[in-house]
Amino acid sequence: MTPNPSHLTSFEVQSMEWETVIGLEVHAQLATKSKIFSGASTAYGAAPNTQACAIDLGLPGVLPVLNREAVRMAVKFGLAIGAEISPRSVFARKNYFYPDLPKGYQISQYELPVVGLGKLEIELEDGETKTIGITRAHLEEDAGKSLHEDFHGMSGIDLNRAGTPLLEIVSEPDMRSAKEAVAYLKKLHALVRYLEICDGNMQEGSFRCDANVSVRRKGTEKFGTRAEIKNINSFRFVERAINYEVERQIDILEGGGAVVQETRLYDPDKGETRSMRSKEEANDYRYFPDPDLLPLEIDAGFIEGVRGTLPELPDEKKHRFMTHYGLSAYDAGVLTASREMGDYYEAVVKACGGHAKLAANWVMGELSAALNKDNKEITESPVSAAALGQMLERIEDNTISGKIAKDVFEAMWNGEGSADQVIEKKGLKQITDTGAIEAIIDKVMADNPGQLEQYRSGKDKLFGFFVGQVMKATGGKANPGQVNDLLKKKLQ
Repeated sequence: MTPNPSHLTSFEVQSMEWETVIGLEVHAQLATKSKIFSGASTAYGAAPNTQACAIDLGLPGVLPVLNREAVRMAVKFGLAIGAEISPRSVFARKNYFYPDLPKGYQISQYELPVVGLGKLEIELEDGETKTIGITRAHLEEDAGKSLHEDFHGMSGIDLNRAGTPLLEIVSEPDMRSAKEAVAYLKKLHALVRYLEICDGNMQEGSFRCDANVSVRRKGTEKFGTRAEIKNINSFRFVERAINYEVERQIDILEGGGAVVQETRLYDPDKGETRSMRSKEEANDYRYFPDPDLLPLEIDAGFIEGVRGTLPELPDEKKHRFMTHYGLSAYDAGVLTASREMGDYYEAVVKACGGHAKLAANWVMGELSAALNKDNKEITESPVSAAALGQMLERIEDNTISGKIAKDVFEAMWNGEGSADQVIEKKGLKQITDTGAIEAIIDKVMADNPGQLEQYRSGKDKLFGFFVGQVMKATGGKANPGQVNDLLKKKLQ
């Protein structure tokens, strides 16, 4: 059925007539200890300009030397996406002027990148999957950073980042919505972290992307004129920036104008993109092979050696969690979103005697909520996987109920001891003695004759009232299953 336009926003009506085309260029900072062409440190947070050596600055007489570890990480990524690894690739000089690029050029790869065609499969909101093509991934060096705060109308230049190794991952223009772009970006983010080639820290700029966005009339084959949105550093901003840009371009075209090919910046405070400069073409950069660097040649032995270091990848782990632990696709997807989450979950399952679904519920529920509340990564959890597993065992052996377990977990999170220590110290052990529970039920029935008469007259909903009264009388310690069974018998 065709949607009634009167119930849609103007943007939704426009989107029915236009198609969005998106390609992403992602810059992943490689987790090497030294820079791509020098021995200078890549550690984050040093005082400005203390980690930029003569090679990074391109001073006269210096010669760059390629970092073997950066090459290994690039090949590792290429293998993980099923890409072609080039046996021969070439470094080029990309010439342009920026205040934080003192050499006046960036060493990158142009015509012959180290990683060729590959692909990444993403999952859409409706559960369907879509394959996004990856055109290439090439090695290059990062520029420095311009600082604009606290300089009273001037800019400061920090060159610590100059020469840091980057892997630029260029997608095909296969995405058709901002949500697809975010799904692709999240999948890529998880992958580079699984491979341990990038820490993925978006706030520190270790993982950032440029979005190429255009629109075209539905049914049209030719791409529209694209705008490139530079250096977006959060998933939320990527979605907002793309949606704003799509609406901006549609408005221009609907008004009879023409979209200009340009580079734009996203302003998160205003929620809009703004023009930065006209978009450069490849010939504007005057690429030519770097005369100081020999072509990079990679033999089959090196590639196979790297292949042997590949970990279990996210899709493989998700499938295993579904088949081995009997988890749903959703649960398995959440628990394999990061390598650390998957490892933690499996350690909990092992520690609690294999109760996979119970472990999944707690890791995705109470644990994740506590981590979010305290803004902690799972590697920083005050409750170890072994400790959480021990607590889940106490649920399974009826020492505590699931409800009491939440109080136990909170105490463990606050450093009050192990599950057994907390249960003992706070007297939280579940009451499972049938005689004791029956005595409490008898008293509750005697104290509430009116409700008892109504229940026996057919008001079945009052059963919950009696359960509540018994649990209240036991301080929540009575075994809920036993309470339910015994109450049913007694009330009849």
